Amino acid sequence: MEHLRCVVERITYTNPENGYTVLKVAAKNYNDLVTVVGTMPDTHVGSVLSLEGFWKMDARYGRQFSMEKFEETLPATVYGIEKYLGSGLIKGVGPKFAKRIVQKFGKDTLDVIEETPDELITVEGIGKIRVERIKKSWLEQKEIKNIMLFLQNHEVNTTHATKIWKHRSLRLHWMKCFAQRM
Repeated sequence: MEHLRCVVERITYTNPENGYTVLKVAAKNYNDLVTVVGTMPDTHVGSVLSLEGFWKMDARYGRQFSMEKFEETLPATVYGIEKYLGSGLIKGVGPKFAKRIVQKFGKDTLDVIEETPDELITVEGIGKIRVERIKKSWLEQKEIKNIMLFLQNHEVNTTHATKIWKHRSLRLHWMKCFAQRM
C-alpha cells in the first residue's frame, strides 16, 4: 500500500448514501492536482488527509489514487486553516468569518476554537449566538472524526464505518463502545 498526504482543493463528487467521494487534492511532490477516489464521509475543502491506498488507471478518468484508509489531520498553515474553516465544515463560519478569525488568531486559530472558543467573540461581527453555533458544530465534527478513527483502528473499513455513522442506532452503540474505551 502506498501513502499520500494531501490537502483537499475541490470535491468533484460525493454520494451522501454511502460516502463515496471523488476529490482533487494538492499532494506533496506533485505539480498538478491529484484525483483521489474512495469512501470518505464528511470530507471538506481544506481538509488535510493522510491516505493509504494504491494508484490505478481508470479508462475514462485517467490516473487516480484509490483510497483504502484515511485519517484527517488539522491544517498547519494559516492558509490551510482559513480554507478549512471557510469550507462550510463548521456551522456559523463561512469564508468571510474564516478570514476574520484567522487574521485575529493566526496559527493559534484551531487551538482557540478547541480550548477557549469564547474568545471568538472578540472577532468583529461574531456574537454570542454565532460563538455557540461554532462551539456546537466543532464538537460534532470532532465526534465524527473520533468515531471514524476508532472504527478504522479496529479494522472496520471506511465503507462500513460510514454505514455505521449513517445508521443512528449503530452510531449510538459505537459511541458507547468508544466512550468505554477512553
